[in-house]
Amino acid sequence: MRLSRITAPAVLAALTLALVTACGGGSGSGGDRAEDVPSPVPSVSFAAPKQAAAPAAYRKLAKGEVRLEQGPFTDRVKVTGSALAAGSTVTGHLAVTSDVSELIALELSAAYYDADGRLLGTGSFQYAEEGHDDHKGAHTPAAEGPGIDFRVQPEAPLTGTPTSAVLSIPVLVNE
Repeated sequence: MRLSRITAPAVLAALTLALVTACGGGSGSGGDRAEDVPSPVPSVSFAAPKQAAAPAAYRKLAKGEVRLEQGPFTDRVKVTGSALAAGSTVTGHLAVTSDVSELIALELSAAYYDADGRLLGTGSFQYAEEGHDDHKGAHTPAAEGPGIDFRVQPEAPLTGTPTSAVLSIPVLVNE
């Protein structure tokens, strides 16, 4: 895991906190003046990484197994019903368990492996709440109720037949 994936969100969070604090209130020359009202903080948009993180070699995966790789967001979610379907599609359901806030953006990456543990290729699934979507007109599933159903498909033809996959969560943004 690259250090920039950890530091970039931390720096962004610190800058956002500084902006909110700076706009948060005036030191009082009295009264309810209009200029004492904090300015609204603009919406922040997170660009999805252009390339999936380099997956580790997995040699001990069972045939058909889909494993969730431990990462910075795995303690905040629950993935159920994950499966490697025909056509190399990884399907499942993801629910945020850390709180009840709305899901704004999500990216899931899948690394596909053959029976010998060789990496065959990668794929990704991206979700952005309406209004936060960079790809206007693109169909994205709705995150309604207790989570979101996902389908991860390879980005390019795989170099063999996958027997297992490893999921990772490089992006998770919720309120």
